[in-house]
Amino acid sequence: MKGWDKKLDQAWDEHDPGVLRLPSGRLVRGRGLRYPLDPAAPTPSYGVYLLGGTPPEVPWASRWVRWPDFRLPADHGEARRVLIDAWERSAAERVEIACGGGRGRTGTALACLAVLDGVPPREAVAYVREHYDRRAVETPWQRRYVRRF
Repeated sequence: MKGWDKKLDQAWDEHDPGVLRLPSGRLVRGRGLRYPLDPAAPTPSYGVYLLGGTPPEVPWASRWVRWPDFRLPADHGEARRVLIDAWERSAAERVEIACGGGRGRTGTALACLAVLDGVPPREAVAYVREHYDRRAVETPWQRRYVRRF
């Protein structure tokens, strides 16, 4: 995508709601799709939507991972590929990870990005809870998924 070539002015503002700074300095925004998007907030250049059903249409590039609420992705291999792509894109693009409420599935995916960024798998959930949302990653099987990612 032209214009998204590692320019610092294209990054999220780390002080905006939902923005997680990974240890490498990459910024990724997590959010809940049930809540309206602030019209003054920047839009992502790429979004990953973790939902049991088809996500809403968005005017930016996006991927849908079939991931029912409180569960795990329907296809673990596909989810891994999409999350690796999102992590790679986050070096130069505004990447958004979102589910319905922005905590369980989104928190799990953000913890997986933290693992890709070098956080030990057993510490990734705590990292996301400290830096994104204290209630992120809602179920025991989501925590196990992160540890095995």
